[in-house]
Amino acid sequence: MSEIEAPLRNLDETSPEQAPGPGLATVAAAAAAAAALAACGGGGGGESANEPPAVGVVDFSLAGFSYAAPASDAEAARFLQQAQFSSTPEEIAELRSSTYAQWLANQFVRNQSMTGWDWLENRGYGSVDSNSYFFNHYPADFMIWNQLLYGPDMMRKRIALALSEFFVSSLASAEFTWRAHAYADWWDTLKRNAFGNYRQLLEDVTLHPAMGYFLNTKGNQKENVSTGRVPDENYAREVMQLFSLGVYQLNLDGTVKTDGSGKPLETYTQDDVTNLARVFTGYDFDRSDGVRHTVPGQTYTIESREFARKPMALTASRHSMLAATFLGTTVPANTQGKDALRVAMDALFNHPNTAPFFARQMIQRLVTSDPSPAYVSRVAARFIDNGAGVRGDLRAVWVAILLDDEARGAASLASTTFGKLREPMLRFIQWARTFNVVSNAGSWKIFDLGNPATQLGQSPLRAPSVFNFFRPGYVPPGTALSASGATAPEFQLVNESSVGGYLNFMQGVIERGINCPNPAVPEAAWTSYAYDVVANYARELSMVTNASALVNHLSLVLCAGQLSSATRQTMVTALEATTVTSASTDTLKNRRVWAAILMVMATPEYLIQK
Repeated sequence: MSEIEAPLRNLDETSPEQAPGPGLATVAAAAAAAAALAACGGGGGGESANEPPAVGVVDFSLAGFSYAAPASDAEAARFLQQAQFSSTPEEIAELRSSTYAQWLANQFVRNQSMTGWDWLENRGYGSVDSNSYFFNHYPADFMIWNQLLYGPDMMRKRIALALSEFFVSSLASAEFTWRAHAYADWWDTLKRNAFGNYRQLLEDVTLHPAMGYFLNTKGNQKENVSTGRVPDENYAREVMQLFSLGVYQLNLDGTVKTDGSGKPLETYTQDDVTNLARVFTGYDFDRSDGVRHTVPGQTYTIESREFARKPMALTASRHSMLAATFLGTTVPANTQGKDALRVAMDALFNHPNTAPFFARQMIQRLVTSDPSPAYVSRVAARFIDNGAGVRGDLRAVWVAILLDDEARGAASLASTTFGKLREPMLRFIQWARTFNVVSNAGSWKIFDLGNPATQLGQSPLRAPSVFNFFRPGYVPPGTALSASGATAPEFQLVNESSVGGYLNFMQGVIERGINCPNPAVPEAAWTSYAYDVVANYARELSMVTNASALVNHLSLVLCAGQLSSATRQTMVTALEATTVTSASTDTLKNRRVWAAILMVMATPEYLIQK
């Protein structure tokens, strides 16, 4: 059956107030204030939790960390909003009954939820029929929104999303058959490796068909002197520039090394690129199963989708056998392709730049846009040695990022430069997770939300280029940050159109949910729409008559209690302008809840995650 033919059915605590400072929050406030004026005029994932969550063993080093457990609900919420997507009262209670370390250990061993690949298969997107899913991108959008908005295994998914912005391969550029399945497995690859080792992840990324197509490893051939053909250098350049080393040599703390005249020292040269490119020759999609399917009503056949989840296959005759010298490493002439790849992956993995380069960007994705050199150095050291002599242990990296004193300490909350602008897609995901969003039909038909004027300006797995949605070194020009050179990558998405678009989009989503192709009307699924992806505000409606309690609750679950007293009072005053009592209509009650959520999600205290 096709997916269209077979739809599945599937607390109140006020924390110490944080006054907004002139740094990141001021930059956010300037855009949000103007745009806010313009904005004012069940289930179905197939994922279940039928058994108690697994309990992990704290088998990682805790040396150097000062904070063992949250001392308040606000501290718990702050940690959860860095480590996963949401901080509901239940999630806060679970963390407060334990320790940070035990919570992390539990996440590391919990069973992975349904894969993106299996979700596509269960929904019928693997069918070879007149719907031609194998030629379309949108099933992958439905898959990734289901994965992010619903179901268990939230920390693993949060980390996988962060990795997708480092190891970038974009669905927007995919123009090959079974592209949705390839990107479902791409997501599964990131998720599977999220708590593994960087070395394995780097190789899996390198050989994945989605990356092979995106950066031209697929079909890349060895040199041919008679025709002048040379190996494609795209992946060789980007794997060094973006996925491992960076352009400039780094100290352990992420600062740039310079020569005697203060000029940055480059990490690699064009010769390094040219030589490394030889390693990535001879690979192509693995279509060795030879299976082809007849498309009903058509004269052509379609290949099996199995290649979309297999590492690319090596054809020895197309692989360069020339010697390759790069980054101080040499692959001798006549080295077989798999051995050459191993040497290259080891060289990138063990390069002194890799630890600080990766550490800084992961801190940026999870905790703060402009981490101190000391913070970067501590995390990079854990990458180099997890405490047991293992390099590249990603669990150790996440522990080091999330338990670092700069991430947990109160001093960072008082800083005007610590923190990060929440990415638009993360705000949307947090809303969904906080308010128990479900797709009543189980179809999760949410498309690309990348339009900045009317939607989020960002959509997962759809970066506009290999450089992600924003550059890690971006400094917002003409702001207080530009004077100091402080990086704030997410602000590269911010302009008058995107801020207004976000608020207007969220206003509609908060009130009505997502308008999706109607699964109840199969014959008119693309012309008839229904609000299928909707939130549940039962908890908020239970406190709707007490505006102060409602605002305090939303401050906790959405921004870890960081709304200032002035902001809270402004919201309470606005909400109380219309009297709401237990006898009020459902419409009035709902409007108060909707307005409260939107107001919180428009504040600088929310937009800047600390």
